[in-house]
Amino acid sequence: MSKRFSLRLIILLFSDTVIICGGILMALFFRLGEEGAAFQLTENLGWLKIALAALICLISLHFFDLYDYTVIHNRRELSLRLVQALGTAWGALALIFYFAPFMRLGPGTSIFSIIITMALLLLLRTWVHFFTGHPEIGEKIVIVGSGKMALDTAEAILERRDAGFRIAGYITDDFETIQRNLPGACYLGDIYELENALQRQKIDRIIISLKERRGAFPDKTLMRISLSGDTTIEEGTSFYERITGRVHLDMLRPSWLIFSGRKRETRFRVIVRGVVNRLLALTGLILSLPIALLTAVLIKLDSKGDIFYRQERVGKNGRLFQVIKFRSMKTDAEADGKPVWAIPEDDRVTRVGRVIRKIRVDEIPQFWNILKGEMSFVGPRPERPHFVSQLAEEIPFYEYRHLVAPGLTGWAQIKYPYGASVEDARQKLQFDLYYIKNQSLFLDVMIFFETIKIIMFGRGAR
Repeated sequence: MSKRFSLRLIILLFSDTVIICGGILMALFFRLGEEGAAFQLTENLGWLKIALAALICLISLHFFDLYDYTVIHNRRELSLRLVQALGTAWGALALIFYFAPFMRLGPGTSIFSIIITMALLLLLRTWVHFFTGHPEIGEKIVIVGSGKMALDTAEAILERRDAGFRIAGYITDDFETIQRNLPGACYLGDIYELENALQRQKIDRIIISLKERRGAFPDKTLMRISLSGDTTIEEGTSFYERITGRVHLDMLRPSWLIFSGRKRETRFRVIVRGVVNRLLALTGLILSLPIALLTAVLIKLDSKGDIFYRQERVGKNGRLFQVIKFRSMKTDAEADGKPVWAIPEDDRVTRVGRVIRKIRVDEIPQFWNILKGEMSFVGPRPERPHFVSQLAEEIPFYEYRHLVAPGLTGWAQIKYPYGASVEDARQKLQFDLYYIKNQSLFLDVMIFFETIKIIMFGRGAR
C-alpha cells in the first residue's frame, strides 16, 4: 500500500491502542483505587491482561472494517460498527475470563472500561471522520484532462475522501464533458492557463490524466513547475493506482509497465517465499484435517461422484497444473465438455457444495498444490486455459497476471466480489496487476488477514 495509507493506518492503530489501554487503566483506578490498581498492575499480571484486551479489541475493530473508511458512509454507521466491534471484543474477553479466571482484571472493571473506551474511541473516530471528509481540509489538486482517465481519477478521489485530497478544479479543453459527468466541477482554464491557475488556487499537486499527449502539451511549463518545487506533478496512472489499490487498464501504457515494474526477484527471496509457503501449507493441512475428513464424508453422503475435483489451470509463466478442490458440483456439471462460468445460485452446485463454498472449505485441498510448489498462499487466482485464451484476446495485458505464482487468495479476491464474466475478469485484472507490481510481505500479510475476515462474514462466496 502507499506510504500515505500505511502512515494513516499506523497512527490510527497507535491511537486506538493508547485509548483502549488508557480506558482500562482509568477503569482500574476508578473502580479499585490507587492501591488496588497498583496491585493489579504489579502483582497480578495487570499489564499482560491489558495487552491481551487491547489486542482482542484491535482485531475486532479490524473485522468490523473500522480501519477502512471506504465502507463507512456516515457517522451513524461508524457508531454502529464501533458498538458491534467492542461488544464482540468484550464478549470474547468474557469467554476468556470464564475459562481462565486468573486473567480477570478485577470486579466491575470490565463494565467501567468498556464505557470509557467506547466514549473515547467514538470521540476519536468521529473527529477523524470529520477531519478526513472536510472539503476545506487536505491537499489541493488540479486534474489535467477531460476523458475517461480524468473522470475516473476524479471519482476515485471523491469516493476516498479519507485519502486527504481535495479537487480544486480542472484544466481541460473539454469542460462540458467534465461538467456533464461531475456537476459542480470547477473550470480553471485550458492547458495554457495552468501556471496562473496554480498561483490563484495555491495548488499542491497536479494530476496529468491525458490518454494522448501528442500535440498541445506544455512540456516546458510542467518542467518549470516541477523544478520550482512548489507543486508536485504526478502521472495519472500512478496516482490512480496509489489511491484505489488497482491499475486502471484504460490508463495503462507499456512504458508504465517497463519503467515502474516490480522489484527484482533475488534467489534468496524466492527460496524464502517457497519455504514459508510450504510450511504454512503443511500447517494448514494438519490443522484442517478434522474439517477435511468431515467434508469428505458429507460429500459422499450428499451426492454421487468423487470427493475431490481436479481441473487444469494456468500457473506461473503459463505452466499448466491440476488444481485440487473438494467437489462442490454435480458430476455432470459440464456434461457437454464445454467450460462454463460459475454463476450466483448456480443450480449445478450440490447442497453440501453450497455450504463449503460459502465458508471456503472447498479450497482446503489446494494446500497440496502449495506444497508441490504449483501455487502460493497469496497471488492471482489460477484460471482455466480455455478462459485464459478467451480473456487474453479481449483484455489487454491479461497474460501479465501469470508473472507470479497463482494463490489460494489474492488482492483481487478481497477487493472485488466474485464474478463470472469478461468484465469481472477485467476488473479483477486491475487488482492483480497492482499486486504483482507491489508484491511484498506486508501486502501478503494484510491480504491473509482480510481473507480471514471475508471467510468469517461469508462475503464474496459463489
